[in-house]
Amino acid sequence: MPPSKVDLYAAIRRDARAGMSGRAIEKKYRVGRRTIVKALASAWPEPRKQLPPRASKLDPFKPAIDEMLKADLDAPRKQRHTVTRIWHRLMDEHGMADVSYPVVRAYVAERKPQVRAEAGRGPAEVFVRQSHRPGDEAEVDFGEVVVRLAGEDVKCFLFCLRLSFSGKAVHRVSLSGGQEAFFEGHEHALRVLGGVPTGKIRYDNLKSAVAQVIGFSRSRVETDRWTAFRSHWGLDAFYCQPGIEGAHEKGGVEGQIGWFRRNHLVPVPDVPSLQALNAMIDEWDAADEARRIGGRARTVGEFLELERPLLRPLPEEPFETGRWLTPWVDRFAQVTVRTNKYSVPVRLIGRRVRVLLHASDLVIYDGRAEAARHERLPGKSGARLDLDHYLEALVRKPGALPGSTALEQARAAGKFTPVHDAWWAAARKTHGDAVGTRALVEVLLLHRHMDGEHIVAGLAAALRAGALTADAVALEARKAADEADGQPAADDTPSVPSVVASLTARRLEKLPTDTRPLPSVAAYDQLLRRNRTPREGTASP
Repeated sequence: MPPSKVDLYAAIRRDARAGMSGRAIEKKYRVGRRTIVKALASAWPEPRKQLPPRASKLDPFKPAIDEMLKADLDAPRKQRHTVTRIWHRLMDEHGMADVSYPVVRAYVAERKPQVRAEAGRGPAEVFVRQSHRPGDEAEVDFGEVVVRLAGEDVKCFLFCLRLSFSGKAVHRVSLSGGQEAFFEGHEHALRVLGGVPTGKIRYDNLKSAVAQVIGFSRSRVETDRWTAFRSHWGLDAFYCQPGIEGAHEKGGVEGQIGWFRRNHLVPVPDVPSLQALNAMIDEWDAADEARRIGGRARTVGEFLELERPLLRPLPEEPFETGRWLTPWVDRFAQVTVRTNKYSVPVRLIGRRVRVLLHASDLVIYDGRAEAARHERLPGKSGARLDLDHYLEALVRKPGALPGSTALEQARAAGKFTPVHDAWWAAARKTHGDAVGTRALVEVLLLHRHMDGEHIVAGLAAALRAGALTADAVALEARKAADEADGQPAADDTPSVPSVVASLTARRLEKLPTDTRPLPSVAAYDQLLRRNRTPREGTASP
């Protein structure tokens, strides 16, 4: 199979960068000079020029055909032009020749609905009002929303499951609209409702559920995990028509998403995390049960009380909604999940780990032990790094810390505070860059066993006293923790705020007084010769 033009351009550019001459490239790939110039100018081939539409022998007679079709709009139904009649009239009245019947038929088939639409006489769009039985049907859909997440605008996905009878809707926001969010939205909604609809649930042909649409029928090839999920929860799926026509078959949930977005997500919500936003959404869903839809005599909550006892009971066994992945850990202590990178402890470099991917977070396992947990990144080609994962490596390479991406993200997240920076600067000034940075890494290791606020308090106290060692920070952090718990200090002596002792000195103060005599080597003197005679041939000292 010959290479594509993109591959050809890539090969030409690669050889040109390697120093191959233009004549050698022409001979190697059998191309002309102009092709080489275009390849070196752009890695992407320019699109092929579109040729103008080819003239047809029917072009002079198209206005006459349009006039016949317009006349048919007001003509009796049984006295309108057929394609055969149009063809004969063109030959008899307009002198058409050398134009075949299929050419005229193709143009009439294309132009006839356009003429009706231009005259405002398109096919009437009919909507038939539907009635729904309690506990029988539901509708599911996704909608896009924008959320200001931690100060940054992020596009998220709003899942909605709506009961058709009562109008009760359950919503959930996630960073992804993939299969994980699809499953988690179902599980959350069904548990809130307390049961499963006994009839059909209407769906779009979304990729999380449908692998292939078979022709123009209602038959679908479903994904394996969706089939297992439906079987577990006992869901009966009904798939709408593809395209805009299918939106009318589940108009209830389509309108519900728009209503919810306008009434609860305007203005754009500013939240610290998706967990906080979903907690707010649960409260909004509960409050919305007091509203009436249209001219209904009862509220959504009153209809729900009639519908809830008719739902099918929930299954007792849980179903894992997350997706398991097994990526390798690269030399940067990162795993790649859906084009995004997430950090793991450096001890896992070069090993394969297991990742449980959820809609808004992911958990990384080393065997059965949890190794890392991250909030899922929106978009593609991003990186989320935890500074704690790199501390063991930074002890050996302290020079890599100042410019590391993990440190930059820790600062942005507020985990690496200005107090850390101030103590680090003082430690480097006193002990040098390498020793001062290693001392900071030892302080950061304390975060694995102590609260961050206590360590920040310990850093501030140690900085005021000029104690630039990790032991001093640990001591002051423990004092701050004891004060926060309302416990007295570990020693009975009153603490002096202006003096910070090292951890070693504090331990030595606890030891009893040593009354043993000092060691002596006098017993070894008896082994020495008192009268040493010089050997023959040597001078006496």
